[in-house]
Amino acid sequence: MAFSSIVLAIDNGIATITFNRPKALNALNNELLAEFGRALDEITPDEAIRTLILTGAGEKAFIAGADITELATFNALQAKAFSQTGHAAINRLMELPIPVIAAVNGYALGGGSEMALACDFIYASTNAMFGLPEISLGLIPGFGGTQRLPRLIGRNRAKEMIFTGKMISADEAERIGLVNRVCRPEVLLEEVQKTARSIATKGKVSLRAAKQAVNAGVDTDLTTGCRIEIDAFALCMASEDAKEGTRAFLEKRPPQFKGPLK
Repeated sequence: MAFSSIVLAIDNGIATITFNRPKALNALNNELLAEFGRALDEITPDEAIRTLILTGAGEKAFIAGADITELATFNALQAKAFSQTGHAAINRLMELPIPVIAAVNGYALGGGSEMALACDFIYASTNAMFGLPEISLGLIPGFGGTQRLPRLIGRNRAKEMIFTGKMISADEAERIGLVNRVCRPEVLLEEVQKTARSIATKGKVSLRAAKQAVNAGVDTDLTTGCRIEIDAFALCMASEDAKEGTRAFLEKRPPQFKGPLK
């Protein structure tokens, strides 16, 4: 499928979506969000894909936010539809059965931070900047930022970022737990790919179960979360991956995971 606002590449089980509007700092508009959804439609059923990487074209931005040129034309109903479109696209990242890594290579503002927050974890370049500056436009975050950011870094830190609209550096983002790792710009994608390749060697059934258990359990009480884990653990044991993994351990060889449940 041809795209104009993104680039989709698949190599050895690793898919990469590059947001490709560098002249607009990869700002999100309806066209890009529609193409992003179609790319996820291609990725989701492909059993050969084990990991997804998101990054931005150019050196300046991952995603600099929503396209203000388009946003400024919206009335309230159009703004609601745009927010719903963004939520639908971004929510699908959390629903993907494979791990998703954000490689943030510059500005991740507004919808850019919200896109990264929906990934399973974030690596950032030393020149990355994060923020939810919508308050400076008389708005609030509209793609999940008021909900995901407090859950990741805590309510008070999130309120400070949202109320002030301030940007924070990659080092600060790492310190408060928003970012997992900070890399030099020239090696960022290489480091993300290295982690993606490591993940891709693991069993797809167990990766899916681990992601679902964390996501489903994190907002529940501990007892409920542990019950979710018990069920997910039992389902893993029904897979060929579990049989192969335990057999390979006993035979002292690397496992060859195939993926499907039996």
